[in-house]
Amino acid sequence: MSEIVIRHATPADAADLYRIISQPETYADILQIPHPSQEHIHERLTHFRDGQQRLVACIDNMVVGELSLDVNSRVRRRHAASFGICVDANYRQRGVASALMREMVSLCDNWLGVERIELTVFADNAAAIRLYQRFGFTTEGLARCYAMRHGQLVDTLYMARLKSECSVPPVAPADQKP
Repeated sequence: MSEIVIRHATPADAADLYRIISQPETYADILQIPHPSQEHIHERLTHFRDGQQRLVACIDNMVVGELSLDVNSRVRRRHAASFGICVDANYRQRGVASALMREMVSLCDNWLGVERIELTVFADNAAAIRLYQRFGFTTEGLARCYAMRHGQLVDTLYMARLKSECSVPPVAPADQKP
């Protein structure tokens, strides 16, 4: 198999990302609706927000995956980031998502000062959950009926990865007795 190259996304990647996000297998697993606008994708690749990193995975110079990382800009949450990831349906199970995750974790740990990486994932997306667990993510909660997919409300999991153990013990929710 050809080498997976991770690089920063550019506006020239809009057509490839449009192809990936337009796949039913992809938009079913992300918070994207069918029939995305290629112009909107191009606009997102042209104007980055502060704290945003957009990476693409390429095989033989073709974009086959994307990861968008957002470092929180709020003063008390600058230690945290969230991300979204998608991989071309024809390139799944080939290490593309793992390569994107490795680079994202390295950026967070070694360059961006991120201590906490957060995500939401559909609770029935077992392959994605296993991927995140391999990178140290743990489930922190369940959001019932979080999003619409194929006419049904589906649950998501809140997951996070901490770079180092938190020095403060977890607090029980207010409605639970210690």
